[in-house]
Amino acid sequence: MVMEGILETASLLCIDLSQVDLDSIRLPPGEDFGIKSDDEDMNEEYPLEFDMGFGNIIVVDNLPVVPKEKFEKLEGVVRKIYGQIGVIKEDGFWMPVDPATQKTLGQCFIEYNTPQEAELAREKTHNYKLDKSHVFAINMFNDIEKFLKVPDEWAPPETKPYTPGENLQQWLTDEKARDQFVIRSGSDTEVLWNDARHLKPDPVYKRAFWTESFVQWSPLGTYLATVHRQGTAVWGGATTFKQLMRYAHSQVKLIDFSPGERFLVTYSSHEPSNPRDTHRVVLNIFDVKTGKVMRDFKGNADEFVVGGTGGVTGVSWPVFRWGGGKDDKYFARIGKNVISVYETETFTLIDKKSIKVENIMDFSWSPTDPILALFVPELGGGNQPARVSLVQIPAKEEMRQKNLFSVSDCQMYWQSNGDYLAVKVDRYTKTKKSTYTGFELFRIKERDIPIEVLELENKNDKIIAFAWEPKGHRFAVIHGDSPKPDVSFYSMRTTHNTGRVSKLTTLKGKQANALYWSPAGRYIILAGLKGFNGQLEFYNVDELETMGVAEHFSATDIEWDPTGRYVATSVTSVHEMENGFNIWSFNGKLLYRILKDHFFQFLWRPRPPSFLSPEKEEEIFKNLKKYSKKYEAEDQDVSLLLSEQDREKRRRLKDEWDSCVNDWKKWHEADRSERQSLRDGEASDEEEEYEAKEVEVEELLDVSEEVLAFEE
Repeated sequence: MVMEGILETASLLCIDLSQVDLDSIRLPPGEDFGIKSDDEDMNEEYPLEFDMGFGNIIVVDNLPVVPKEKFEKLEGVVRKIYGQIGVIKEDGFWMPVDPATQKTLGQCFIEYNTPQEAELAREKTHNYKLDKSHVFAINMFNDIEKFLKVPDEWAPPETKPYTPGENLQQWLTDEKARDQFVIRSGSDTEVLWNDARHLKPDPVYKRAFWTESFVQWSPLGTYLATVHRQGTAVWGGATTFKQLMRYAHSQVKLIDFSPGERFLVTYSSHEPSNPRDTHRVVLNIFDVKTGKVMRDFKGNADEFVVGGTGGVTGVSWPVFRWGGGKDDKYFARIGKNVISVYETETFTLIDKKSIKVENIMDFSWSPTDPILALFVPELGGGNQPARVSLVQIPAKEEMRQKNLFSVSDCQMYWQSNGDYLAVKVDRYTKTKKSTYTGFELFRIKERDIPIEVLELENKNDKIIAFAWEPKGHRFAVIHGDSPKPDVSFYSMRTTHNTGRVSKLTTLKGKQANALYWSPAGRYIILAGLKGFNGQLEFYNVDELETMGVAEHFSATDIEWDPTGRYVATSVTSVHEMENGFNIWSFNGKLLYRILKDHFFQFLWRPRPPSFLSPEKEEEIFKNLKKYSKKYEAEDQDVSLLLSEQDREKRRRLKDEWDSCVNDWKKWHEADRSERQSLRDGEASDEEEEYEAKEVEVEELLDVSEEVLAFEE
């Protein structure tokens, strides 16, 4: 069969094997013949796990020791316990017997269909109390070999000498004050500088097959995470992006960093062996710097479906939401009638118990403080009103509560500094046939947390989008009916009225369905995505005026850079045409455009918060002209350089044209005698010196003869 394949291949390549001396061929040594695979370094980082056939077997210790006549009863009890967790294979239960006494040895071996079921059985029944005298101890069968290799004598671990690491924040010291971004297209992942002065990106690092699904920056921009079948890895550095740590988690699908980058949550789901069962979910929380698993959570998907904004296989994501500001002190998850809040010192529940909240629907953390906002819908057919509560953690004390009546739905929006909370409330009309929308506005930092109600002038307007100004006191609302809804701007404080919300302006009939504030505030993009085909309006909220209007046809994503100077709009591979990204200035000027086939991701690299105090920032703003002189000079130098480059380009094009013309003249002169002979000896090439005459030429094209028969 092998020889037939060789002959067939040789025939396709037109090679005569009879002329080839096969004995003279010498292959390079090694299994790879000296050619290193692109995936070899990944295999070294993530060694493949081979199924040795015992990962689906558990060992249950501390069973009762019983005689042969009670053997069947004990087996029935154990099978009942472990049969609820997964499917035990046929002949997959074995309870060894002491041949001398004919009694059981106090242990059994159970074989499941899948390793995931075996792990879940260990998780659920380890330390299971059968009775006062028998507490189960569960081990995986594969672990026995590991236990046998434990040395009899303890030896201290080897101490490795300290080697200083690379400065992971070095990218922040760029002399040109540029920002980085990462893109994925095809099989390539690239990190680039946004060199807006030179109107092009500047490459930093590029790698093929760097990730198997997606990449994600950490919240402060220190790490870039890649996702693989074997787990997740984080990379960092000035220009080389070395691998800093990897986190083993088979078949990981989603990841989430804590706000302060101390922890990483990884998620995977696994198909059940029984089609009637739900997927099995595995969640690991890693210490980012050490790679140690701080806590894991395992269970059926049904246990993780409450709350959240979207995920996979029915599980809401993120499952855990981080609170307590950048210190990463707390994280919480929503369950059936409970909020479970954990603290990260011990990774256990605060006070060792969850917060009971009957019929809890949703919750969210303040971005800066350990405050939970909870939403509970109406109960008892409206007899018990819906409510929004603010709860202080770790004391679990209710700071404020607002009852809401005739509620259809509710959504909560925190301002980035945690100063305000907006609750969008959809209420039923008296007939229950339609709904209208209003806002409950909480002033979190003021005494007694006053609440203000805001209703639109037209209560029946549909709310399409809502967004707070980052670090500010204003918010924007898109409301009305498509295709041209209105956009209104409001302020929580004005010069004349610091304690009440007031409307700044309403823009009528805008082609917009999404709002994108600059991270620095002041500017906003009114975007029309999807059905509006990428309409963009750059608006100055301070001056209440439009700075520019543009379009990026079929744009799917919009993202400001972390400084608020530039905006990226992109068309990803959900559209087949015009994949790539555009970079715009804050006021809507298109700086440059990059087209990429099969474009998947564009992500700006986040920046950590400034170390400057608000007073220092205010002083810099007041003296901006003094500080900007240096950069204005640099901008002028770049402008001159670009002008010189343009002149050089035009000069090069002119030289190419002159060279082409000269070549044509030489060719024209060389053919002069031939042209003269074609003109019957006339030497001039000027058409004006000749008289045009029309000459008719008859040409016989065809002659045919046909004999016709005539009847007499």
